[in-house]
Amino acid sequence: MTAHAAIAPGATLGVLGGGQLGRMFVHAAQRLGYRCLVLDPDADSPAGRIAERHLRCDYLDEQGLEALAGGAQAVTTEFENVPAEALRRLAERVPVSPGGAAVAVCQDRALEKATFARCGVPCAPHAVIDNEAAIRSLSENLLPGILKTAQLGYDGKGQRRVDSRDELAAAWRALGSVRCVLERRLDLACEISVVLARGVDGGVISFAPFRNLHRDGILALTQWPAPGIEASLAERADAAARAIATTLEYVGVLCVEFFVLRDGSLCANEMAPRPHNSGHCTIDGADISQFEYQARAMARLPLPGPRLHSPAVMLNLLGDLWRDDAAPDWAGVLALPGTHLHLYGKTQARPGRKMGHLSVTASTLTAAQAVAREAAQRLGIAAW
Repeated sequence: MTAHAAIAPGATLGVLGGGQLGRMFVHAAQRLGYRCLVLDPDADSPAGRIAERHLRCDYLDEQGLEALAGGAQAVTTEFENVPAEALRRLAERVPVSPGGAAVAVCQDRALEKATFARCGVPCAPHAVIDNEAAIRSLSENLLPGILKTAQLGYDGKGQRRVDSRDELAAAWRALGSVRCVLERRLDLACEISVVLARGVDGGVISFAPFRNLHRDGILALTQWPAPGIEASLAERADAAARAIATTLEYVGVLCVEFFVLRDGSLCANEMAPRPHNSGHCTIDGADISQFEYQARAMARLPLPGPRLHSPAVMLNLLGDLWRDDAAPDWAGVLALPGTHLHLYGKTQARPGRKMGHLSVTASTLTAAQAVAREAAQRLGIAAW
């Protein structure tokens, strides 16, 4: 098979990781006619339970990686903390997208910031903190700031807000004295994200930006297309995301999150080498979802531009909604027009755990917002 030859439906696509993103990828790939092979150590993983085959082993297990490479015609990843080494090993046998080098950049905040700079994309002023000397020599211009672990942080984990050098030192020690990045706290207006797909031939498609609201570090709400965002700013964000994907020689779906500052400027925050929570609106609001693009990109299929047919609002459904072991009133929510419930098949609801999402589509974003507010009230989700 040549590098750009398409992998026709009927073949098997592999995915490292069995969480909800893998589950939605498997659904999309199966609708295209592919079989799916999931490697995940959890015997009850959401994606593993619906795939044609589930390899239950560690991500660096040699026999498991051998079975994945032998059983799939292409491989992707479901989340960024899959060891990049596993992707590099697989790439010796089978096409892998995104590649291990690109994923390694997304796994390290310091490398990520350096990549933004190389692409000419602004990001928050920052410094790497990996010893006490770095704290003592830190510029006062970086305080107050947010200290983040360089690796393995997500959904607000591994982060501390600091106002002084003494607080910074205490926070660094509390995070285990590991390598961190301190970012100056910015005057934010909002956060947006750009989700794109890049093919092996270098062709890129992208969705219009999404506007996101976080609570306690976890995405709570996405509105699409992003309200209150001028066309020129959306174009700048799109161009920046495309420049990053091109620099990384990226293949697959990539999400780049941006801070919009109150002065109208744009700063890259972080990126995810996979479909993103904010892009879930595309499942019900576009003719091709981010997950179908993921399957198309890894199978070397065409990537036609997406068509947004319905503005959408997405509400994350966390385990906090399952009160006293009782499920929410789904019948009452689904009685509302334009509601689409997506539950991830997780058997245990825990506070902060992503159990599913609710998308609301309508002919206008204003109409979708109104229904989403009513749904949030019925679910007991705090207003925004």
